[in-house]
Amino acid sequence: MHATLDDWIRHEAIPFAAESPNAAIDSVIASLDERVELLGFGEALHGGEAILMLRNRLFQRLAEAHGYSAIAIESSLPKSRVVNEYILGRGPAAYEEVQDTGFGHGFGKLDANRELVEWMRDYNADPAHETKLHFYGFDIPVLMGVIASPSQVLHFALDYLAALDGDNSQERRQRIDSLLGPDFDWENPAAIADPSKSVGLSPAAAALRIETEDLITELRIRRPELVAKSDHERYADARHAAVAARQLLNYHAAVARKSDASTILGIRDASMADNLAYIVERERRRGKVLAFAHNSHLQRGKAVWPWYAFWPVGSHLNEMFGARYAVIGSAVGVSDENGIGQPEAGTLEARLLALPETAVFIPTHTGAGLPASEIAALTVRSGSAKNLSYAGLTAQSLTDFDWLAPLDSTAYTRGGPPLPAPNASAE
Repeated sequence: MHATLDDWIRHEAIPFAAESPNAAIDSVIASLDERVELLGFGEALHGGEAILMLRNRLFQRLAEAHGYSAIAIESSLPKSRVVNEYILGRGPAAYEEVQDTGFGHGFGKLDANRELVEWMRDYNADPAHETKLHFYGFDIPVLMGVIASPSQVLHFALDYLAALDGDNSQERRQRIDSLLGPDFDWENPAAIADPSKSVGLSPAAAALRIETEDLITELRIRRPELVAKSDHERYADARHAAVAARQLLNYHAAVARKSDASTILGIRDASMADNLAYIVERERRRGKVLAFAHNSHLQRGKAVWPWYAFWPVGSHLNEMFGARYAVIGSAVGVSDENGIGQPEAGTLEARLLALPETAVFIPTHTGAGLPASEIAALTVRSGSAKNLSYAGLTAQSLTDFDWLAPLDSTAYTRGGPPLPAPNASAE
């Protein structure tokens, strides 16, 4: 029990240096339930250089000392297979060949992501490391500002069946290709603003949803045969690709239906949670998984933004995994490059950043033992008109996360796209 929030911060904070956080990371991991097999690390904004570098140091320590074998980031799951082949020493020979094809959202151009991937490749190349690391995205296939066509994931599942069934699978492929049509019809950026331009509820899309369900059913009922002809991982990858196609089709239908943003984001996050469950299952024989995404995706409680509210990935994982899921949230004090000034008095950031150390981990105990009256009086700091992905801590953050990692400052990420001008509309 803590008499005040300042008492909690003073007694529980674990300081660390950005270049050598290993001892603090060890303390955090030692505090978690031994059943944890999926650890989330959230970023307070997209493009915080210090947060990305802490993520890299965190995963390196988890891989070297705590039995973690994979990292999954907020990027396209199907695209990430290209990066995974690269870190395993297969496929392309240079990072430049995967930075666009292996990531969603343009994240491959971030220098911190390149450094992470190259470190993983070097780690795997060392014969002393018998357990090889794996890289995943866990987002649905997203292009810059639009959701992708389901063609990539459908063709992945169809290619799997074709390799085992030969010409017997051609008839289904022809039917599906005729219903898919051009990718641009699905990826038309105008559809977000004008749902009438979406093909998500067209007769072809409706027929494609039936074909996709039939494909999933066949993969399910033939599992013993297909696993015997290939292996467990190849089968699981193909089946999950078909399920990902279903997720995309549901998303496109919601856009065409003029669903509100909360519904559309809810579909995305529920799908992301399913993707993480698949990744954890895929890695279970090798090790544990670190998931990295925005705080608002990984938090346990409902995500509430000025324009919408939705049930995020973390809320689903909390139900699906229980004690097997833990999550660290991050916070930022000041970032001129991201348009974030000094936190206002009375905010949680102002209290946390009053410490002399520039970076700490602090356990929330999911709110237990903290003074309720002070928590109720917390105010939320102002946002940023320059980086609209930034969100400050709230009283809910004390129950949304197991630990917090407040950093006194951060630059804007190296390699990131230019930030929008202040007062730009949120996507």
